[in-house]
Amino acid sequence: MSAPEDSAPAGDGGPAAAEVPADVTSRAAELRAELDRHNRLYYVLDEPEVGDDVYDELLNELRDLEREFPTLRTPDSPTQRVGAPPLERFEPVTHHEPMLSLANSRNEEELRAWEARLANYLKRLDITASQFSYTTEPKIDGLAITLTYEDGVLVRGATRGDGRIGEDVTQNIKTIGSVPLRLKTSSPPALIEVRGEAYLPIAAFKALNERRAEREEPTFANPRNSAAGSIRQLDPKLAAERPLSTWIYGIGAVKGLDLPTHMDEVEWLREQGFKVNPDTDHHQGVEGVVKRCHWWEDRRETLDYEIDGVVIKVDEKALWRELGVVGREPRWAIAWKFPPTTAVTTMHKVVWNVGRTGHLVPFAMLEPVHVGGVTVSTATLHNEEDLARKDVRNGDEVVVMRAGDVIPQVVSPKLPRKNKSARKPKPPKKCPSCGTPTVKPEGSVFTICPNRTGCPGQNWQHVKHFVSKGAMDIEGLGEKQASVFLDQGLIVDVADIYDITEERLVEVDRFGETSAKNLVAAIDASRARPFKRVLYALGLPGVGFVTAEALADYFGSIDALHEADPEKIVEVDGVGPIMAEQIAESLSDDATWALVEKLRTKGLRLEADESERRAEGGVLEGKTIVLTGTLPTLTREEAASLVKAAGGKIVNSVSKKTDYVVVGESPGSKLTKAQDLGTKVLDEDGLKDLLENGPPPEREDVPADADAPADDQ
Repeated sequence: MSAPEDSAPAGDGGPAAAEVPADVTSRAAELRAELDRHNRLYYVLDEPEVGDDVYDELLNELRDLEREFPTLRTPDSPTQRVGAPPLERFEPVTHHEPMLSLANSRNEEELRAWEARLANYLKRLDITASQFSYTTEPKIDGLAITLTYEDGVLVRGATRGDGRIGEDVTQNIKTIGSVPLRLKTSSPPALIEVRGEAYLPIAAFKALNERRAEREEPTFANPRNSAAGSIRQLDPKLAAERPLSTWIYGIGAVKGLDLPTHMDEVEWLREQGFKVNPDTDHHQGVEGVVKRCHWWEDRRETLDYEIDGVVIKVDEKALWRELGVVGREPRWAIAWKFPPTTAVTTMHKVVWNVGRTGHLVPFAMLEPVHVGGVTVSTATLHNEEDLARKDVRNGDEVVVMRAGDVIPQVVSPKLPRKNKSARKPKPPKKCPSCGTPTVKPEGSVFTICPNRTGCPGQNWQHVKHFVSKGAMDIEGLGEKQASVFLDQGLIVDVADIYDITEERLVEVDRFGETSAKNLVAAIDASRARPFKRVLYALGLPGVGFVTAEALADYFGSIDALHEADPEKIVEVDGVGPIMAEQIAESLSDDATWALVEKLRTKGLRLEADESERRAEGGVLEGKTIVLTGTLPTLTREEAASLVKAAGGKIVNSVSKKTDYVVVGESPGSKLTKAQDLGTKVLDEDGLKDLLENGPPPEREDVPADADAPADDQ
């Protein structure tokens, strides 16, 4: 089907005010209905009845009528799918109900553990397993969208965004043929949010990349990226050139419609003309769910769209509020995530990089291979002991995996080995960056370059870390700029950053007066970062942000930490004996302390303010709290400061001593451990309530939006 062309807006004078003959009005209605039917047959059911020539004739006839009588042109007319000028930017949209995330299970054991927790929770409400059921549907690897209909007409299409606020992409959504512009029912709800995923079929993705390559344009890494890029085109005509489609899987906010089960939702959406996956299924018990997940996994490679798992939901919607939400994840739904995708390719050689603390890290140079939706040419080998354990050698065929669908890694050699005489790779005897002889400390899994202050590789890594978010957060100074500044001698170490001037910057390539002024201002502003951020930015071995915060809270200043021996440092939460030794040894190093003194002269804060330290006698006095995941409105630093101001203690790991775990989006294993230990779990709203009112005697922490649908599928 060809996309409609632009149409002039109604109300431009001329025949717009003319009375429309009854037979013309009737014919326009017939054409709209017929075109809508063909759109559904083509885009939703994949059962076209006519060719493009017949469809185009009908569309052109309707377009001609609307041009002659502009009052016939309605927002849901098939001619309006591509009828808007390019946008300058996307406007923010607040979702009527949050688009939640999903907890993950990566194997049958974890899925059954979720089912057991679910059953135990409902048992307290006198609900047995025979009284509820499940649904399964594929977890589409696309871009989450929400479609808002008012009185049956599509009024807005938006991206998920952060779950609460997305981007208004209505004009681009209208270009997708599988999205109905009007619901089919004669009595539509006053308002309904429809949730789904926009995606690009695999065949269409390959064809799109071939066309882009022929035009010498950058190609997309995977179908999901191409779908996201298409939806976010500022020109709807460009979006219309991409053959996007949708799978619709649920309903968010709704007024005037009450459907008791999720399967009822699915069927209602199907009846309204939405493209709903035909293999969405219903199960009475978890055994059927497990079989269905394996069924999807087995046919994953045969699909013309990418999936990365299966979504399992409790079918009975009345139980959704009873079960509630933990953080940003509903208890009543979970995703079975497929094992990471693997591929086989040739490893040409092992190369070694030096990190900011001197560790030599091996990585593999690969024959490029498509794995997990991206083309991979390098992969991590973690450390030299892992390299030795896997016994991979230059020239080997190796199995490559995208662990967690994110970080490519070499898993193992593919045996039998073709070149049996190939030698095992070993760490270099000299640093690949500065040539200093390397050493292997006793008990370490890394060979290191001991030249901490004179090694260009370590220095570059340290500058990158120092200016990053969470550390000094100097906007406009990234890894490329750091490399240029070091190469041109503008800086020698991180302290020299504070001597950079606008006059010197404009001499550097790609810096104009405005960008130079902005960077100098950002550098100056970073002097006000709190002591814990400076301590983290120093990059001491093993000291992450949470540990830096704990050290800053315990010692209060860099001088007190410098004077402390390892036996004192180990008293800090999260610091073990080995880390304590490393911290003491690093700060006693002359070069490191010289850098600290140099930073002191630049005006950086090396002592904590009282506002940074844990308050005595607050409402959270004696309470231990773990933060995990991304909160909707608070940064981790802000949340930690609020807890400490209320007398609470922030720690990095969950244990039996932990009182509360505050979770945001993508919380990871800490949430699972909290659930296993029975630790109270709060979302951001629960944390704010705790800070305001203190700990209650006994309380169920279920957020107010507990029945909001899970939409991060």
